[in-house]
Amino acid sequence: MSLAILSSSTVSHLLPAIRVGGLRRGLWIETYEAPFGAYAQDLADPASGLHAFRPDAVLFAHDTPHVTAGLSPGAGPEEAAEARAQALARLRAGWRSARDGFRCPVIQQTLLPVALPLLGCNEHRLPGSRHHAVPLLNGAIRAAAEEDGVDILALDEAVTAHGLSAWHDPVWWLRAKQAVAPSAAPLYGDLVARLLAAGQGLSKKCLVLDLDNTLWGGVVGDDGTAGIVLGQGSAEGEAYLVLQAYARDLAARGIVLAVVSKNDMANALDVFDNHPEMLLRRGDIAVFLANWDDKATNLRRVAETLNIGLDTLVFVDDNPFERAWVQAELPMVAVPELPEDPALYAARIAEAGYFEALNLTQEDRARGAHYAANAARAAAVSETGDLRAYLAGLEMRLIWRRFDTVGLPRIVQLINKTNQFNLTTRRTTEDEVRALLTDPHAIALQFRLVDRLGDNGMIGVVVARETEPGTYAIETWLMSCRVLGRGVETAILAVLAEAAAGAGADHLVGRYRPTPKNAMVRGHYAGLGFTPVATEADGSETFRLSLDAYRPGPSPIVIAQG
Repeated sequence: MSLAILSSSTVSHLLPAIRVGGLRRGLWIETYEAPFGAYAQDLADPASGLHAFRPDAVLFAHDTPHVTAGLSPGAGPEEAAEARAQALARLRAGWRSARDGFRCPVIQQTLLPVALPLLGCNEHRLPGSRHHAVPLLNGAIRAAAEEDGVDILALDEAVTAHGLSAWHDPVWWLRAKQAVAPSAAPLYGDLVARLLAAGQGLSKKCLVLDLDNTLWGGVVGDDGTAGIVLGQGSAEGEAYLVLQAYARDLAARGIVLAVVSKNDMANALDVFDNHPEMLLRRGDIAVFLANWDDKATNLRRVAETLNIGLDTLVFVDDNPFERAWVQAELPMVAVPELPEDPALYAARIAEAGYFEALNLTQEDRARGAHYAANAARAAAVSETGDLRAYLAGLEMRLIWRRFDTVGLPRIVQLINKTNQFNLTTRRTTEDEVRALLTDPHAIALQFRLVDRLGDNGMIGVVVARETEPGTYAIETWLMSCRVLGRGVETAILAVLAEAAAGAGADHLVGRYRPTPKNAMVRGHYAGLGFTPVATEADGSETFRLSLDAYRPGPSPIVIAQG
């Protein structure tokens, strides 16, 4: 993808680090730096290099002296407040110009606290102080960004974690107008790449945890539930609670939890069920594997059970041998190198930014429960051995609606994160999706699946656009992998075909564009009765369906409009 950096200071020394950060996350990032001191002209001029670059994302990376230039130590409270308001208004004007010009995500860097204090600890009593203004402006930037749909690059939080001297060097500022010190370039590049990767759906989805000496101290098979080190009363016992609390909080925001442990299942479960200090409980774990198989084999089982890619797993294990084995066998799995002291485990995982996200939806919060229920469904199928009878007994209902503002955040998230069941992997912005709400030549549908075991949330998105009279081309068809194998795609086609026929169409055209992750849907259109039309050199395929000849196939799913 292409990233344009618009800055009031020098950022050329940061571009290689951004590219490296992208490569670590599977992104090839092309970068563009606005001419020094001329980012505003570059943004306003349609003939500029920026407009020729056509960025996929724009990062505003202004230095603190530039943004706070209107503040004066002699200003009173009202004058200082007005100066801050004007500074924020200038930033928002830049955001609007970028979104209007490129229809792409916008990222705003927060201000580094580089202004020197004039009063000291009571700096708040000097209204015009730049030192005092920076945290106020950063708060205002976040609030405005929330209103405007802009993402934040939180340099102020990074400074809190690492110290200002790690991020800013006055010598390099004076010599080369580098607001971010060269030594901080790797950190900066990694933060930027995290945001871009999150926007492309490349963040991790599942935290896989070892048990002995990872979630508690000791070996439960040897020490027994009562003998492990866990909980209040010792520093070591409380250290393991820190990791458990972090995992529990990640689950609350939508990260799926799994357990992979070389252990006897009964012993492992006994701790979760009966140890009074355990924060995590059995119900928090979507997949629980305690056996004597190697960790790589069990990680494959976790991914298969959850129907997610191995590259979405983060594996946490205190044992260096197990970490090295997984890294050798499954290099796509993220394996953090843990410090010796368990008190630092959670911080090490958090610092790596595996689970970076740009927003949070209700479906995210319920994701762990969705996957746990899906694992229960898979186990039930395995026990009965009769998939058709089991699906019929699930009492599935597919609830569909046109795109609306209520579902907009989740729709955008699904489009930009779904990689496997995604026929074209076409990414989009919130503005582009919002335009579909009123486009008379587009059919934009969202789907929700409910069954007797629970509500799976929004699981599918289909967008078809009229390309010629009587023909609607499907430009986006994607589904959550957690509902695969239930015949949902057949029911979705029935809804789409009826909507297209109602709009005057007599044909649907579907396109499959291969990517490294979506091979599973290569036969999607052929399996639904579409006729092959063309195959291109890159493997892309085009299919056509006559609505006059189409008849919905049998399905155990009841379709309802929501």
